[in-house]
Amino acid sequence: MFGKEPENQSVNTGQTSIIAQGCKFDGKVEVRGVLRVEGEFKGSIGTPESLVIGKTGVVHATVTVKNAIIGGQLFGNITAENKIELQSGSHVEGDIKTKRLVIDEGVFFEGNCSMGSGTRKSPAPGSASASASAPASAPAHSMDSKDLGKK
Repeated sequence: MFGKEPENQSVNTGQTSIIAQGCKFDGKVEVRGVLRVEGEFKGSIGTPESLVIGKTGVVHATVTVKNAIIGGQLFGNITAENKIELQSGSHVEGDIKTKRLVIDEGVFFEGNCSMGSGTRKSPAPGSASASASAPASAPAHSMDSKDLGKK
């Protein structure tokens, strides 16, 4: 009755996995739900719902996620299906690919940024613009840290 856990527990996709401050981990991480890094991680991170790198977190990795919030340090390329948020005081060195990017004031970012859905709309076959010579894909939007201070 009391204190007894149900025998048929399913995995909750709303779970949070944590690499705590003071913890160091090398390898490959694949989790369901949210992965929060407050310690140090080296390797690759794949497909969590969200990645949160806290203020004390240091990540040296190739990252593929749905969403990311970066408050600490990230060294490596990151691809997010939906959105990446770089919080004030964060430090990112690597390329970013996402649909939506939010950059707070006071962020250090060095790398290239590619935004969009990854698919390019093309004119209908047979239209005048379709027969014109056009590049196969649009150039990526690029920005470096010196562009962040300009308005």
